[in-house]
Amino acid sequence: MFKDYYQLTKPGIIYANVLTAAAGFLLVSTSHIKGWLLLTTLVGTSLVIASACVFNNYIDRGLDAKMARTKRRALVSGRIPVHIALIYATILGLAGFAVLLVWVNWLTALVGAVAFVDYVIFYGWAKRKSVHGTLVGTVAGAASIVAGYTAATGLLDREAIILLLILASWQMAHFYAIAIYRLEDYKAAGLPVWPIKRGIADTKRYMVGYVLAFIIACFLLTVFNYTGYIFLAVVALVSCYWLVLVLDGLQTKNNKEWARQVFLRSLIVIVVLSGALMVGARLS
Repeated sequence: MFKDYYQLTKPGIIYANVLTAAAGFLLVSTSHIKGWLLLTTLVGTSLVIASACVFNNYIDRGLDAKMARTKRRALVSGRIPVHIALIYATILGLAGFAVLLVWVNWLTALVGAVAFVDYVIFYGWAKRKSVHGTLVGTVAGAASIVAGYTAATGLLDREAIILLLILASWQMAHFYAIAIYRLEDYKAAGLPVWPIKRGIADTKRYMVGYVLAFIIACFLLTVFNYTGYIFLAVVALVSCYWLVLVLDGLQTKNNKEWARQVFLRSLIVIVVLSGALMVGARLS
């Protein structure tokens, strides 16, 4: 039973967002790292994300029943009652926002609130009604790195916007790869994702554009002197490693395996990027 409640929070999403939140925080903590502030930022952010994911599972339980990879989820099978899940989500959310407001700052709590509303409401609606659902969802997905930044600085400035653009661009290529890899599931659920409505070939071209946008946004951090040249070299190397594979997709016919490889490589990119950001301002 504990495993079901754990999985209901989509731990994979939480771990990825904790990584990027830590990256945003440590990027600007160059002189002294405030351990308690970092801890409360990560705990509060994790609880808010967990709450949003449980609410999302509640909203999507009908869709999940139609897809092979999600049809065994606890809310679909009935292992967790719906009303218990709603109580669980509410407690997680209240606890998360309380942590952010009491021990972090109001701006970070506001960033969390915007991301929460975007993921639960706007993305929940858009992915059912529009090919732009993925784009709508990038606000929530990119908010964690901004939350880490605002927790450390109390500011929402140009650097924060660049970090948002980096994560948003990464997500678009990342999730389009998932959409191609899981195309049959999305068809079964009747979701109007871009590869279904606009075609796989068109999706691949957009993926190239988003990876290029990701690279440009990463370069801006060094252009504006937020990070050093070693950061730039590391990110350029791993980004080109990703871009080459995405470009190969323009010719390949084995779309499912190619998309799976793009997805896996995108995970390497985000881990390396986050690590580089954590030390980026310290490396010349």
